[in-house]
Amino acid sequence: LNLVQCETLEDLKLHLQSTDYGNFLANEASPLTVSVIDDRLKEKMVVEFRHMRNHAYEPLASFLDFITYSYMIDNVILLITGTLHQRSIAELVPKCHPLGSFEQMEAVNIAQTPAELYNAILVDTPLAAFFQDCISEQDLDEMNIEIIRNTLYKAYLESFYKFCTLLGGTTADAMCPILEFEADRRAFIITINSFGTELSKEDRAKLFPHCGRLYPEGLAQLARADDY
Repeated sequence: LNLVQCETLEDLKLHLQSTDYGNFLANEASPLTVSVIDDRLKEKMVVEFRHMRNHAYEPLASFLDFITYSYMIDNVILLITGTLHQRSIAELVPKCHPLGSFEQMEAVNIAQTPAELYNAILVDTPLAAFFQDCISEQDLDEMNIEIIRNTLYKAYLESFYKFCTLLGGTTADAMCPILEFEADRRAFIITINSFGTELSKEDRAKLFPHCGRLYPEGLAQLARADDY
């Protein structure tokens, strides 16, 4: 109710002081901006997430790790794409999500092919398990970067889905529908984005996650689609 009554960002700051967010904006000078609030909220979320992860036992520890893997994938793709467009690593790293950071991240710009990306950088990260189908000697152009993104997400979603299914109980009841939706959402996006490109229908089908409700008949229909 208090948030509904806020008319300015200063009102928001005042009302948040009486919540669990406390005084996380106390040291921010006026006028506040949306980007500052977003940054501070993200920082607080990361601190609390890492605190929980550091004190977690299995299987919660692995579950929380799975949550970070999607951010790692996004960070890798952001860095590769930025490097392809001649952006400096120093400029790109601050744009990466802190939950997806890893030690070798800043060396991504040295990779010229997916094989180099794997062997020099990702082999010692949790993403290595998802990267097996991405390894090739082809140059990292925009098409191949998108293929890598979607191949990584396919392997990641299927692995996370299997993990939640094996856990069963409330975890499976809550998470499996979420992951099914995400798998189907990505299948639609891959299909739409492939129209008018050099990506063949066969290669498009290989990128579809198989843990959604569209599998198998719906994915087969998407694989055959020629237009909207």
